Amino acid sequence: MEISKMTRLISLVKEKKPLIHHMTNVVTINDCANVTLAIGASPVMATEIKEVEDMIQLADALIINLGTIHDVVFESMLHAGIAANKKGIPVILDPVGVGATSYRTERSMELLEKVKMAIIRGNSSEIHTLIGGTGGTKGVDAGEGSVPSIEIAQQAANAFQCVIGISGKVDVVSNGSKNYFLSNGDERLTRITGTGCMSTSLIGSFSGVTSDYLGAAITGMSIMSLSGERATKHLATDGGIGTYKIKLMDEIYRMNEEVFAKEVKIHEC
Repeated sequence: MEISKMTRLISLVKEKKPLIHHMTNVVTINDCANVTLAIGASPVMATEIKEVEDMIQLADALIINLGTIHDVVFESMLHAGIAANKKGIPVILDPVGVGATSYRTERSMELLEKVKMAIIRGNSSEIHTLIGGTGGTKGVDAGEGSVPSIEIAQQAANAFQCVIGISGKVDVVSNGSKNYFLSNGDERLTRITGTGCMSTSLIGSFSGVTSDYLGAAITGMSIMSLSGERATKHLATDGGIGTYKIKLMDEIYRMNEEVFAKEVKIHEC
């Protein structure tokens, strides 16, 4: 994966300002909207079933996030996903908490049967559950698994014929044939609710300006991890997690081609 292709995506988002339709969870909806704006895209958060298909006609990408799923919003997600497939814009799935309950797992599998995903991003236990494994999901948190994330990502990418991103201490991205480790990051990212959801928003933002969904996933996940790393460097010794979150958003807003090219850590495996 050429770094120059990913740096170009950073500029493209700021130039084109793609509209990213989020059907996300109520815990992180504001963070997802703000991170989309910070990177240069435009967010919309419509979930009413009577308008989602119309909204899709305006959108450049659709994000479906199962964080606070219930029957009414799920039906809206199905309608939006099918409309997005018909229009030909990418659908990005964030299967939050899948594996924790049978309801979440069943709804996610129904989505995967009826909607073609361009990218799926989750933690290792969530993605493992999607391919029939037994993960260690605890609510929205990943438990320890015995199967390496790279194997899970590659299997899931081949199973669903899409790009898979797995967030962890080292992130993994795969399209089934090409696999990458993303090594930036900071432990404080795990202390803030919604960094995974925000990563998905970044992925969606880049997916809205390219058909290279592997590059979009790598760029989005790398920017979240790299921004977390840079936020720590600029945190005073007495700075707490609230200050860190503000600095994280600042670093995403400041991200540019030069910083990304110089500091990102991406390795093909």
